[in-house]
Amino acid sequence: MATRPITAQDHERIATAIRAAEAKTDGEIYCVVARASDGYFFPAAFMATAGMLIVSLAVAYGLEAWWLSIRLPHFVLAQLLALACVLVLLWALPGLRIHLVPRRLRYQAAHADAIKQFLARNVHRTTARTGVLVFVSIAEHYAEVVADSGIDAKVGQHVWDGVIRDLTAHAGDDRLADGFVKAIELVGAVLAEHFPVTSGDTNELEDHLVEI
Repeated sequence: MATRPITAQDHERIATAIRAAEAKTDGEIYCVVARASDGYFFPAAFMATAGMLIVSLAVAYGLEAWWLSIRLPHFVLAQLLALACVLVLLWALPGLRIHLVPRRLRYQAAHADAIKQFLARNVHRTTARTGVLVFVSIAEHYAEVVADSGIDAKVGQHVWDGVIRDLTAHAGDDRLADGFVKAIELVGAVLAEHFPVTSGDTNELEDHLVEI
């Protein structure tokens, strides 16, 4: 997914896209991009430990097959030393951790972060419950649209799936800012269809991209 930094010009483009989209609807659009949704030290340490135990058992059986022997205290000490080295490596190189974590767990962490941001940024507290969060977590290659209850009652998940496919395609080409602009336009069109702007509409959320 995207690795190029989002520039000040990109932030302004995204803010402009949000304002343009919200000019046609009573809905609110909020955008968040996270570098990663978790530190993954403990899941990575668990996977590394499990892998080392499996390898050590294979080595023990291999030594036995070759009529070689190693004293049990020495074998345990070697295991502990290897585990300590792995843990130090995981601590020193945070970028390595996520590669040891199953994709399902990575997606679960990113989804949990999306819900956390939806609540923390008060997207759920708009007057008509028409807030939408567009969320991307770069390390996990994950994107999600989280819509409030007022929107979910009228818009099916397949609509947001289409927005996400377009957004992740842009991110995969290292054009994350373009992906956000396009996603905002698509979300804005959906909101304008179901929640067209009224005379009493007010801007309830800030119109910018938040990086965390």
